[in-house]
Amino acid sequence: FGPRIAFVAISVDPLNDTPARLRDYAAAHRADAPGWFFLTGAPGDISEILRRYGAYAKKNDSGSVDHLFLTSLIDRTGQLRVQYLGTRFDAREMQRDLQALLRE
Repeated sequence: FGPRIAFVAISVDPLNDTPARLRDYAAAHRADAPGWFFLTGAPGDISEILRRYGAYAKKNDSGSVDHLFLTSLIDRTGQLRVQYLGTRFDAREMQRDLQALLRE
């Protein structure tokens, strides 16, 4: 992490994922380092982010939320550059993609 790279996790369940819950989650998973942010917001704002970056989330009748597990690389202008679907993507590929973005 540093001044040129930030990791941002955005909740797709803003009614349940309060800032306090997100802080607890980050601490429990040792993901509370500087440069790593867990964000929530108004449902309309979250919907707009999902739309803008091609993600998906839908609340079920049970109250749980179905969603894509999507990791996106977004450049300094907010432009989506690369997306990885799921949790089993190649970390070396992501590192190469990050390094390419940093060289721009």
